[in-house]
Amino acid sequence: MAYKVKLGISARHIHLSGGDFEKLFGLGAVLHPVKALRQPGQYASEERVDIFTSTGVIHGLRILGPVRKQTQIELAPADARKIGLNPPVRDSGDLAGTPGVTIAGPQGQVVISEGVIIASRHIHLDTATAAELKVKDKELVKVRIKGKRCVVFEDVLIRVRDDFMPEMHIDTDEGNACLAENEEMVEVILSVARQ
Repeated sequence: MAYKVKLGISARHIHLSGGDFEKLFGLGAVLHPVKALRQPGQYASEERVDIFTSTGVIHGLRILGPVRKQTQIELAPADARKIGLNPPVRDSGDLAGTPGVTIAGPQGQVVISEGVIIASRHIHLDTATAAELKVKDKELVKVRIKGKRCVVFEDVLIRVRDDFMPEMHIDTDEGNACLAENEEMVEVILSVARQ
């Protein structure tokens, strides 16, 4: 059985905690949305920061809003190598034992001891769709991306929440490797037992 979902190719970005945002942008500063993302309440902001390690820098890292409880940076493998990091592939929010960086904004700097990940390829599903497909939160599935370089991704993490919009996320390295296009429809491959 197959189910089609829209693809989102996720460029490198940062989610900031409220406290870290204030240190970087000043007391009373706010994020200015420039583009709504597909997931409800999520947006790309006008604000950007630079991140540093002892061996490199990435300038202009886009902040995604709104602010979160914990600062998290999501990089593609090529981005991480550029600044000498080897972060693990993790689900969002699973930051224990991950590398840290220095973050620079217009009003100051913040040093985080952990928080850099390569995000697991994943699919957002609302609760009703997940129930219809008989998949559960944190289950792994396969996804076929057709086109000029057809590929099947294994170990695609299912994330389920009532307000999610169905969408698959991969990073730019994965998207470029298979010549995928943002917002193309991809095929979730469910096991034969579910048909």
